[in-house]
This record gives sequence, C-alpha cells and structure tokens, in this order.
Amino acid sequence: MNVSDEKFDLVDRNDRVVGSAPRSEIHASGLLHRAVHLWLFHDDGRLLLQRRSLTKDREPGRWTSSVSGHVNAGEEYDTAMHREILEEIGIPSSACHSFLRLRYFPACQETDQEFVWLYRAFHSGPFKPDPTEVASLEWFFPNQLDQMISKQPDDFCSCLRFFWKQQPK
Repeated sequence: MNVSDEKFDLVDRNDRVVGSAPRSEIHASGLLHRAVHLWLFHDDGRLLLQRRSLTKDREPGRWTSSVSGHVNAGEEYDTAMHREILEEIGIPSSACHSFLRLRYFPACQETDQEFVWLYRAFHSGPFKPDPTEVASLEWFFPNQLDQMISKQPDDFCSCLRFFWKQQPK
C-alpha cells in the first residue's frame, strides 16, 4: 500500500471517531486525526531522537521524538504505539521497560491537527531503524536538547518543540 493511501480515523474536537479518510486527504485538508509519540530514554538519562527521513511528506530531515506515527483507522492509541516502535526503530515494544503513557495533547497547529498520546519508556539499544522512516538516531541529554532547540529551533519538528516546552524542568 502506498503511504498516501493509508487510512486514518477522522475525529471531532472531542477526539471521537466520526469517519475515516486517506492520509493524503487528511493532511491536504488539515483534518483532525490521531498520532502517537514515544520518548525513549537510555538508562543514563539521554533521550533518543530520530532525524526524519528526507522522503517524509511532513518536516523531512528534522529531529523528532524517538518514535512517532499515526493511529490507523480502527486502531487504538496503545496498539499504534506498539506497532510504530517495531516499524520505525526495529525493536519490539516488549524490549522497552518502564513503559507508560506520559501525557495527552489535544489537536492544535503545533501537532499538525493530531490528537497525540506521548509515551515514555527506557531501552539502551541497539536499534534497526527503517531507512524509509528514519534518517538517523542520536542520543541527547535533556540540557543539550534545551540548548539546541533554543539555538536551532528549525532543526526540530514543531510537535517536538511543543511537547518539550510543556515538560516540567
């Protein structure tokens, strides 16, 4: 299946499913839909970020969460998160420890009209990233990430900047 033909649930302002549509239509029209993000931490406190593939239709080549992806039509947030971990960085979610839902974000401009559940887990690697999704993976200490986002905000996806600002420091 072509990526632009993937089907996602359409949701209303209360995140209730009201239909489904192809990815291309949802993105072209700015329709409300769902996504998941994972912040995967190393045991030493560093956060794994992925640099998005240059072939991505949204924010190619920018740094984003360790794993991020859409919730497919008929899928639940948790199911999507477990699927995306394997698809993007090549490890089963069962290899991660201390897995939890960290925070829910309502759809907004910064999330590209996506309702998002942000998850947190720990795993120190190794990883087998899918090159069609991920250009590279790199570990960052939180204070290093603060400095980089401040100095080079355009190197980071808008959703990552938004999520990172919301975290208690």
